[in-house]
Amino acid sequence: MKSLKKKRRIQVIIVTFVALAIATGLIGYAMRDGINFFRSPSQIIAEPPAADEVFRIGGLVEEGSIIRGEGEKVKFAVTDGGATIPVVFTGVLPDLFEENQGMVGTGTYVNGVFQATEILAKHDETYMPKEVIDALKEQGVYVEPEES
Repeated sequence: MKSLKKKRRIQVIIVTFVALAIATGLIGYAMRDGINFFRSPSQIIAEPPAADEVFRIGGLVEEGSIIRGEGEKVKFAVTDGGATIPVVFTGVLPDLFEENQGMVGTGTYVNGVFQATEILAKHDETYMPKEVIDALKEQGVYVEPEES
């Protein structure tokens, strides 16, 4: 009688472990497309990502770099003070998107050009994404905004 209970207990433990392993695997598989890593232009130049890797880039929109093409196509450059990456985006830019302002874009890096699928810009005069601030501080070009 004791050995039957022991076998059942072992079977339940094994089934629970297998179910937990399967659940963990499914969660990881579902999240693989939802995780986008942040990179600064200097990090991209130092270690270029694979052409099919989706990630986020952040920095300041370089002054004089915005070129509006046909339709909704826009070209500009993003910099962190140490490196500059050309960006191509097709779509409607946020209203607050300007030169010398912080931005974060999601997309892929193909043949030396970041092809953005989404562009986010600051939402007021003082806000800048934390990742962009960290990247600019790393390059020594970040200046704290003056409080009014």
